[in-house]
Amino acid sequence: MTKWVYSFGGERTDGRADMKNLLGGKGANLAEMASLGLPVPPGFTITTEVCTYYYDNESSYPGELGDQVNEALAILERAMDAKFGDPENPLLLSVRSGARISMPGMMDTVLNLGLNEKTIQGLINRTNNPRFAWDSYRRFVQMYGDVVLGVPHHDFEDIIDTYKREHGISLDTEVPAEAWQQMVGEFKELVEKATGKPFPDDPMEQLWGGIGAVFGSWMIPRAVTYRRINEIPGNWGTAVNVQSMVFGNMGQDSATGVAFTRDPATGENYFYGEYLVDAQGEDVVAGIRTPQSLTKYAREKEGGDLPSMEEVMPEVFGELDGVRHTLENHFRDVQDLEFTVQDKKLYILQTRTGKRTTQAALKIAVDMEKEGLITKEEALLRVDPKGLDQLLHPTLDPDAHKTILAKGLPASPGAANGRVTFTADDAEAQAANGPVILCRQETSPEDIHGMHAAKGILTSRGGMTSHAAVVARGMGTPCVAGAGDLFIDTKSKVMRVGEYEIHEGDSITIDGSTGEVIFGEVPTIQPVLSGDFETLMAWADEVRRMKVRANAETPTDAQTARDFGAQGIGLCRTEHMFFDPDRIQRVREMIFASEETARRAALAHLLPEQRKDFKELFTIMQGLPVTIRLLDPPLHEFLPHEEADVEEFAKTAGIEPAHVHRRLGELHEFNPMLGHRGCRLGITYPEIYEMQAEAIFEAAVDVAEESGESVIPEVMIPLIATRKELSILRKLVEKTAERVFENRGRKLDYMIGTMIELPRAALCADDVANDADFYSFGTNDLTQTTLGMSRDDAGMFLKAYVEQGIFETDPFAALDQTGVGQLIEIAFRKGRSVKPDLKLGICGEHGGDPSSIGFCERTGLDYVSCSPYRVPIARLASAQAVVRLKD
Repeated sequence: MTKWVYSFGGERTDGRADMKNLLGGKGANLAEMASLGLPVPPGFTITTEVCTYYYDNESSYPGELGDQVNEALAILERAMDAKFGDPENPLLLSVRSGARISMPGMMDTVLNLGLNEKTIQGLINRTNNPRFAWDSYRRFVQMYGDVVLGVPHHDFEDIIDTYKREHGISLDTEVPAEAWQQMVGEFKELVEKATGKPFPDDPMEQLWGGIGAVFGSWMIPRAVTYRRINEIPGNWGTAVNVQSMVFGNMGQDSATGVAFTRDPATGENYFYGEYLVDAQGEDVVAGIRTPQSLTKYAREKEGGDLPSMEEVMPEVFGELDGVRHTLENHFRDVQDLEFTVQDKKLYILQTRTGKRTTQAALKIAVDMEKEGLITKEEALLRVDPKGLDQLLHPTLDPDAHKTILAKGLPASPGAANGRVTFTADDAEAQAANGPVILCRQETSPEDIHGMHAAKGILTSRGGMTSHAAVVARGMGTPCVAGAGDLFIDTKSKVMRVGEYEIHEGDSITIDGSTGEVIFGEVPTIQPVLSGDFETLMAWADEVRRMKVRANAETPTDAQTARDFGAQGIGLCRTEHMFFDPDRIQRVREMIFASEETARRAALAHLLPEQRKDFKELFTIMQGLPVTIRLLDPPLHEFLPHEEADVEEFAKTAGIEPAHVHRRLGELHEFNPMLGHRGCRLGITYPEIYEMQAEAIFEAAVDVAEESGESVIPEVMIPLIATRKELSILRKLVEKTAERVFENRGRKLDYMIGTMIELPRAALCADDVANDADFYSFGTNDLTQTTLGMSRDDAGMFLKAYVEQGIFETDPFAALDQTGVGQLIEIAFRKGRSVKPDLKLGICGEHGGDPSSIGFCERTGLDYVSCSPYRVPIARLASAQAVVRLKD
């Protein structure tokens, strides 16, 4: 019989930390902490396999599940010496989600489950605390009504706000017991009016309602969006954790909090977190009350006025600090833990690997290696390569004038400016027209799509562990949280502070490193990478096997790439050099020429410009290979299309506009991306490739003579489908090289290869290899031609394909390893069978994607090439791929 339910704590613990796929991260870690002897409230976990069954069988459960839940509940009742639903000694439960990878706030939770009109009296009698009991009951009805029964959360909040306003109360902790009792009745009336059914009083009905709500929340829009953004497969499912309740809302000797074993924003090694006295867990992250710092150090650092837990509850804090060290030493990574203090007794509700900024990840990885907690190879795996983009975010110019509107908490580092939006929907819609800053009182999981679209996030409520802060740090988005001086009116779409009134569409700047909110746009500067970044990159370079090159065709891009550690240029797109306004006229004259002599005359004007271009690149990349792709795009891309452009070109070229229009008609193609482009241009107009080859070799000789350094040009022929195409054009390039070398009296080594971007070239790679020194896989076009899918138009349907599981991810962002990858493997195997030393690399956008880089390492490619700012990503991802292959 399949085991669907695993107990933890109390008399038995069934699970372990390495069972995350089955128990989810939360359930596996609860079991591990219980085995370590930490104060974990007992409970049980319903496995992720039940979630899979639930969705495969029309929201039903396995037949044995009911009996297994009852058995686990009986074990829990014995451990807690209380009984679920008993009016004298009631056991209350929490029901929480728990995917194998943490998805904070994305799925549903129900607390205080098991309360009804009978058990509430038992809770009052056992605690002698009516206010606590009725507060817990109203929380349960409110949360269950929202999560399970679908009654909007704000409808309950309206009832609470009305009472507080009528009685001049600002905090929930000031509401007396009799008021909560009255509101429980009003809440139940609200539920019955909204659903047509009375609020359920049967504890077992409540329990199964909570379990179903958690499983159901796996597919709610915010969870689906979060998984899409973070590339989490939809078929993993979530576990459900049922745990005995402990209460942080029993008075001044009780509390609840969230903590990180190190600062998740900077990586600094101190106990970081927040807590609230007389509260339950959701109060800390919801931003309803301003939380207090855990430590005196953090309070002073953040300039807080409220006392820290270290000062208010020193004994309990000392115990919590001990748990901090136990967990970090055991899991050997930063932990994000939730805790509750009930009548001065500490309980740990969960622990998980702490999400952190990339800046923090770097520092933590390097520090933990120095502390002996982890090895260098483990340190490399602790930093998400994609997250290195965070380190490249601009920072504010320190010399720029700033009009500071307000100051909040520095929740996620980096600076951003943009136009103000007040809703997630508006942020998503307006981001297409330029950067936006999402401004909210506090964010909720429902805002995930707008947070993803925004360049920065600003809230007037919440702390360093609020939803906005945690999600922004995970995304690498600058965030300022808890800027309490701001009055954000979402309905009127205006933000007020002092004499300023900021409307939707106005520009502001936020600094997530200082917490400053600034009027208007402030100039930014690029960051300097050093310290921990340089240390980790050095470790990566020691480990990785593949070279990392850059796609670059301008001196600025080439220098940036070199500064980021690129080991050459893997793709120089020469067509980009022709779009300069001073050159486009000559290019067009060459295209419109009806005879070779006229074309050569136009090309003669372009030769010195091309030579200058290549000379700059060779100079920057001295001693490193430079792969130059000869002209690739269809000729129509260079042609004038607007009437004014046609007339200007005709006048400058001295030809009739009618001739221009006639030639435009002749050059028109119905499918230009599969038309007269790439090597086909070189076959029909060999003088184009001849001019480019001459410029390449003359520039290489110039730099070699001037610098004395080696220059390594690699000439790449694009869009080859047959060996014959490559053979013809190889001879052309070789002939040109020999002529240049003879004229200059100096020879250089060089290579001639091709870009594999057509399926036929991949399938015939053994034949083509006879005339190739190297292959570079152009995966942008190879993906298009393999899938029969235009990357310029696929956006209209790719989202639906990913959501419906046809593709795991966008195949233009991450390599389709099953299809396109198979063609690469075939070409690799066939090419090397003819030439064992054939150099093989990749130069499409996939060259900067970590998962695609992992494929390249497993396949055995020699190098990847990517955009300059992705070079650090590729260096780290390449090293990680080597480490993972060892496991």
